[in-house]
Formats: sequence, C-alpha cells, structure tokens
Amino acid sequence: MELVILILITIFIITYRKNTGDNFYKFLMNEINSVYEKYAPYSFQMVREKTKELGQEYTAKEYISQVIIFGAAGAGIAYLYFSSILWAIIYAVAAIAFIPYLAYLRSQRIYSEFLFEQIQVYTTNVIMEFNTTQSFVKALEGVLESGVLEDPVKSDVKLMIDLSYQNGTIDESVDYFNEKYPYYMVRNMHQLFLQITKEGAKDSGESLENMLLDIDMLVEGVYRDKMDRSAFHKKFLTFGFALYLLVMLTQFLLGTENYIKMLDEWYVQVLLHLILIINTYFLLSGEKFYNEDTGAE
Repeated sequence: MELVILILITIFIITYRKNTGDNFYKFLMNEINSVYEKYAPYSFQMVREKTKELGQEYTAKEYISQVIIFGAAGAGIAYLYFSSILWAIIYAVAAIAFIPYLAYLRSQRIYSEFLFEQIQVYTTNVIMEFNTTQSFVKALEGVLESGVLEDPVKSDVKLMIDLSYQNGTIDESVDYFNEKYPYYMVRNMHQLFLQITKEGAKDSGESLENMLLDIDMLVEGVYRDKMDRSAFHKKFLTFGFALYLLVMLTQFLLGTENYIKMLDEWYVQVLLHLILIINTYFLLSGEKFYNEDTGAE
C-alpha cells in the first residue's frame, strides 16, 4: 500500500514538471474557487468578500504556505506516532483539509470586529448629530451623508431612513436595526431616542452624554477582552501542540525499539489514533472559541 502511494506521488511530480508552475497554479486556483462558489454558504461568501475589501484575506502564497506547513506538521506528527509513511500521508491530507474551516473562523472574527467598529461609529455619531438636529431621522441622514459608515451598516441606515419617512414613525426602523444588530449599545440608544421622541423629553443632553460614556466603557471592555483572548490564544496553541509531542516522552521512557514493537498491537494503534483525534478536537474547539463572538458585549 505504501508503495502504491509513493508511485502516485511520483506520477503527480512528473505531471507537475511537465506543466509550468503558473499553469498548474492557475488550474489549481480555478478548481478551488469553482468548488468554493458552488458549495460555500451565501453568508460566508458575504463575509469573505468583506474580508477581501478590508485587505485581510490571505493571499494565494499564504494559503500555499499553510498547506505546506499543515501537511508537514500532520505528516511529521503521524510518523512520530506510527512510524508509517501511509499514516503520515493520511494525516497530512487530513490536516490540510482543516485549512478552509480555520479560514472560515478567521473571516468570521474579522467580520465581527468590523461590525462592532461600525456599530460604535454609528451610535456615537448618531448621538452627536442628534445634539445638533434634535431629530432622530435627521441625525441618521447626517451620519449617512458624512461617509463614516460602510456596508452593510450603511445600507441598513439608509433603509431605516426610508422606513421612517414611509411610516411616519421610527418604531419599525428601530426594531429592524435592533434585530439585525443585537448590540447592547444599539438597543439602549434606540430606547432612549424612542423615549425622547414619544415622551417629548426637553432636556436630553445629560442622558445622551451618559449614553456616550456607557458606549466608551463598553468599547473599552470589548477591546480589553480582545487583548486577553489574543494572549490566551498564543498560550493555548503552545500547550495544544505540546500535547502532540508527549509521545516523544513515551518513546524515551520505553525505548524506540520497544515502542515500535508495541505498535504491532491493534489496541495501541487505536489508542494513539484516539489521542490524536481528541487533541485535534481540543485545538479546534479552542480556535472556535477564540474566533467567535469577538466584538460581542
């Protein structure tokens, strides 16, 4: 079986050498993009496009580097565990297969951070505009015309303005935005504007100033959490990858020859596979936690 795999690798290398690197690269990228466009969910496509607009999408070279690094790491760890070229290749392919999922998590984090920054800009600017115009709709128009917002928030603010003029009230537009962006600062600000609009509060300046202070405190807390997560993430990855290398301690204690003899037992093989799978699940769960709900309050 290992001989067959080596033959397949040799055929791949010969085929690659017959083609120029550019042609092979273009073919590979076109195939990957066609599969992605066909099967990726629309929501992720939108998130990925925004990641590209922000200039934070990985380049093709960075993706290729990840393929090499993940493949080499997967193969090296598997060979360290099983002393088998076959399992080294299988785990290398499995490690590479996780790259799209990790890219998805990263894109979600970047998009979440972008949305939070836009919501911060939206709330603070609407409050400042309202202090001048004393009208919620006029404040929305002022923020929209200022050019500080980007899509999708910009388009949603425009829709809020249209709904307000269409209905003659801000209730539906506020409900729409609250549901679309369920941030604490958004709900509180809109609730304050509803009270001012319906109850006709005369002196709203102090309440709005307090709202700005609340927003500043929320933003500070979110960014502090972001820094804490980043610091924890580095320690977590170091610890997670160190767990993979514990087998080296086992080999040192037992001796390499005794360890290789143990690999002949089926239950030892199963146990080692379980260790790799559980540790990988542990790492992926940590990555999911790190990339999720960033910017949430």
